[in-house]
Amino acid sequence: MSILRHTLLWTAALLAGAAGGAADIKIGLAEALTGGAAQYGVPIRNGFQLAADEINAKGGIQGSKILLVIEDEQGKKEEVINVFKKLIFQDKVLMIFGPTLSNSMFAAGPVANAAKVVAFGTSNTANGITDIGPYIFRNSVMESDVLPVTVATAVKHYKIKKVAVIYGNDDAFTKSGYDVFKKVLADQKIPVTATETYVKGDVDFKAQLTKIKATDPDAIVCSALAEEAANIMLQARSLGIKAPFIGGNGFNSPKLFEISKQAGDGTFVGSPWSNTNPDPANVHFVGAYKQKFGSEPNQFAAQAYDALHIAAAALKSIKLTGRLEADRQALRDALPKVSINGATGPFKFRPAAPKDGKPGGYDADQKPFIYILQQGKFNLYTGK
Repeated sequence: MSILRHTLLWTAALLAGAAGGAADIKIGLAEALTGGAAQYGVPIRNGFQLAADEINAKGGIQGSKILLVIEDEQGKKEEVINVFKKLIFQDKVLMIFGPTLSNSMFAAGPVANAAKVVAFGTSNTANGITDIGPYIFRNSVMESDVLPVTVATAVKHYKIKKVAVIYGNDDAFTKSGYDVFKKVLADQKIPVTATETYVKGDVDFKAQLTKIKATDPDAIVCSALAEEAANIMLQARSLGIKAPFIGGNGFNSPKLFEISKQAGDGTFVGSPWSNTNPDPANVHFVGAYKQKFGSEPNQFAAQAYDALHIAAAALKSIKLTGRLEADRQALRDALPKVSINGATGPFKFRPAAPKDGKPGGYDADQKPFIYILQQGKFNLYTGK
């Protein structure tokens, strides 16, 4: 499939072809807008669109408007590399947001880092992402920050003594989630009765679930993307497995309910965002998103929305010179100093630890919210 390319100009004057485009700040957006990962990529694009609208309506950045150059990377590693090269060398964007999946960032992040262009992930939670180098940023909270809290909460709620595990072993995100789950379960001294795997594209999980059922776990820990997770839960219930699930960040998609309906009720999931957070910044975001797109936002839209506001704060702190290499470097140097209160709450960066003596990028420093799935909805867990 050819690359689906959109160029979005965020003022009526620009849309009408008015002069002044030379002063625009071009920011690349590489997201999966088609294919299986579009369930994440489309809300991400929407979050960026909303933020760009708001920033430009208030005068932009020092009088310049943000222009989003949006590319569909389709959730494919080979495609995202081409997209990154196009955005960096042909479109000459100041920075890139994306890609959608951790697998894709591991593939394309080195391209941006070598070119000394910021690649800013808003949905990449696998460990090791920011090890790529000092130009790699993310405001998506790592699984290693979220899962310990998620597991501890579920264990306390259900009085869990032993669990079984199932995960995708050929995807960077789901494999990283499993690695974190494994460490968390060991740290919290929770025995594992069985560990089963699958590969991307599998739709029949009954063989793995039958083995899991035979071990009679108190809960099933699952590192999977939403579509696979939903089918795993549906098939577990069809086999008579009543144990609740504990999920990773991949569960955080409406796709989970479209497929599983209420089969996932009782599942615990962690998230850096809560739609019911009463903070004015979040209330504004939720209302504005619903008004613009006619649907409820999700975690990925919220993180994208905040990400552009984080970049805008950095851009407002520097003076752009029009010299692309210098401006790219100035933005990279300004980003780590930004802290905002956004839709996801108070946000700041923390530096990744150097690896093999080489500097890393910057991770999110945020605390997660914990949800329990009830009646086909994410409900903020209150301890009851």
